[in-house]
Amino acid sequence: MLRRHRRTRGAVQRRLAGLPLLLAVVTGVAGCSAGPFNSAPPTIEPAQPAASPPASQNPAGAVRPLGGRATAAIFDGGSRQLAVLTPGADPAAPATLTEFGDPRTPPRVIDLPGPASALTGDGRGTAYLATRGGYLVVDLSAAHATQVPVANAAQTDFTAIAQRADGTLVLGTDDGAVYTFASRSPETVKTATIAGRNKIFARVDALAAQGNTTVVLDRGQTSVTTIGADGHVEQALRAGEGATTLAADPLGRVLVADTRGGQLLVYGVDPLILRQAYPVRQSPYGLAGSRGLAWVSQTASNVVIGYDLSTGIPVERVRYPTVQQPNSLAFDEASGTLYVVSGSGAGVQVIEHAAGAP
Repeated sequence: MLRRHRRTRGAVQRRLAGLPLLLAVVTGVAGCSAGPFNSAPPTIEPAQPAASPPASQNPAGAVRPLGGRATAAIFDGGSRQLAVLTPGADPAAPATLTEFGDPRTPPRVIDLPGPASALTGDGRGTAYLATRGGYLVVDLSAAHATQVPVANAAQTDFTAIAQRADGTLVLGTDDGAVYTFASRSPETVKTATIAGRNKIFARVDALAAQGNTTVVLDRGQTSVTTIGADGHVEQALRAGEGATTLAADPLGRVLVADTRGGQLLVYGVDPLILRQAYPVRQSPYGLAGSRGLAWVSQTASNVVIGYDLSTGIPVERVRYPTVQQPNSLAFDEASGTLYVVSGSGAGVQVIEHAAGAP
């Protein structure tokens, strides 16, 4: 088994060595309307989370039921609710957004008007979701969803979404483009107008905003790339051996899970630089940032770990057994509550005062 693992990793490393990097400053395509490469960027097989075994320990905290295979979660401070995205039974089926608030009341399910592939929020009561042809705006208090089309993009599959500090929405696509929009009030427009478009990726799998800088994750190229406030591509770096997820934290960092390489990667964004890399075994995948700890789930062992990044080398402070398939994490900074959302229908785990005693 060990010999086979070494052969597999060696093959991945050889394929990585064959990938030309966007690396450092991407001057050749640094424009608001950067055109596509003449040919598709070379890629490797994208990494995936482990298929988790059944939970062998009782999950820490409380578990609230949630069916379906949830794919994303955010905690909204304005409405004091956790919002969880669950796709439909097939890719074209409408998705649902489930709100978890007071534990004494049942969660509220919002039926979305179409499929959705990614989720973000403004922290003040509004959630945004990527969908085919545009994005969805959800008023979490009113449980109301509205679809906003993107001009001249009716057939575009949007796969990632983030909101910058200035309110601007940024969307990514399955064919490797990043769209930046003109409005800083994206919930008010009837049709979204494109301010900039960069098509230099194989696929945009995830986006995160740190201030007005957008960080792009491309799993096939296992790379992270920054796009500045002006919409120009800035820098790019290789991200481990198989990066899968990323998350911004409140202290200006961007966390990346290198699932295939078994690492937590910690980046600064101005400029883009790898500040810390630390081994996290058992297929790290779910991420959440907080002021105190960086949270990482291990999908091969149903565990979540909180790391202190303040010393320059991540230090494990706490770990908890989780629900099966802990793919999505969210954190409530005000109460210190960590939410662990199962990707296999095992529910939503609620761990109060997760960093330690209040």
